Amino acid sequence: MGFAACAAAGALWGTGFFFGKIALREVAVGHMVLYRFLFAVIPMLPLARGRGERWSRRDWTILIVTAFFGVPVQFLVQFYGLSLTTLSHAALMIGTMPVILALAAAVFLHERLNKVGWGALAGSTAGACLIALGGHSNAASSLKGDLLIVTSLVVSLIWILGNKDLLNRHRTLEVSARSLMVGTLMMLVWVWLQYGPPPVHGISGKAWASLAASGLLCTASTTMLWNWGMTQVPASQAGIFLNMEPVIGSLLGVLVFHEQLGVFAWLGGALIVGSAALLTARSPAGAEAAAMAPVE
Repeated sequence: MGFAACAAAGALWGTGFFFGKIALREVAVGHMVLYRFLFAVIPMLPLARGRGERWSRRDWTILIVTAFFGVPVQFLVQFYGLSLTTLSHAALMIGTMPVILALAAAVFLHERLNKVGWGALAGSTAGACLIALGGHSNAASSLKGDLLIVTSLVVSLIWILGNKDLLNRHRTLEVSARSLMVGTLMMLVWVWLQYGPPPVHGISGKAWASLAASGLLCTASTTMLWNWGMTQVPASQAGIFLNMEPVIGSLLGVLVFHEQLGVFAWLGGALIVGSAALLTARSPAGAEAAAMAPVE
């Protein structure tokens, strides 16, 4: 059941950009991301109450700062990047996340990055460069969009490392729920000032369904599934399921949206997914990366 939960989380994460692309046809980037988190927060509210454990002023400060970077900053940058590139390219770029996390674990948490880890880092970097610089087969794939996706992943490290500190003192789901709630409140203020009030009328049922799915399935459900799964199986074995996200996302782009990937993009994607799979299966830092998997 633990493996099934992690696999389900990885698969659902892989549909996040797919639902986002559908919603972006009718809704601005800011409003799309805001609605995603509003839907995600609803089932998480009961978990935010916790069990009455005391949170210090330092804990709340860490939560507020990390939630700011982890929700409004990360996701507005990420989905603006998605609006400029294809689903396939965005999904493959997300595949660099396990390697970025492993490098962060090595630098900030002093995990050992062995030869396998360094090789995975080199392979993943080469793959990202192939996709961003040589993998564009049509004008819809934007170099700027690809780079913004990777930038959002680097920004997310502030959120992930901050949450890692809080998880040493508080329950996982409580930290996740409060982080999402605080981040969504900041997102609401930011988007309202930048884009105006979110629209209610003029949005099709298909777009509403995509917005609801991106929040309920790709954020709230994945959070609970992954966190529970990680309590049942070793991180070194669960980590392999992180690689389902770029595979499923890119396949949806090709099969559903009929996107075309050039030879360099296929080669780069293979390097990214292969490097991440090798890392999470063979490297100590890869296991730590799985344990730090972000809330998507």
